[in-house]
Amino acid sequence: MTRKEFIAEIENLVEVEAGTLTGESELGDIKQWDSLAVVAFIALVDENFGFTPSPKDIADSKTVEDLVRIVGSGIEG
Repeated sequence: MTRKEFIAEIENLVEVEAGTLTGESELGDIKQWDSLAVVAFIALVDENFGFTPSPKDIADSKTVEDLVRIVGSGIEG
């Protein structure tokens, strides 16, 4: 999965228009970034990258780029 595709998946999870989010987007500014979105994010990572992200890593994330970093080398480009 590319970085762009991953961010598109996050946009889908939080139900915002495609192309709305960037790496610099603040999670605190996304109204739909809530506990259900976090659970969906965990499922997304598990399904696509084969591991369960740490709840602490997610809680410490402030931006979309922080979520990308959780996946790390699993993201292409």
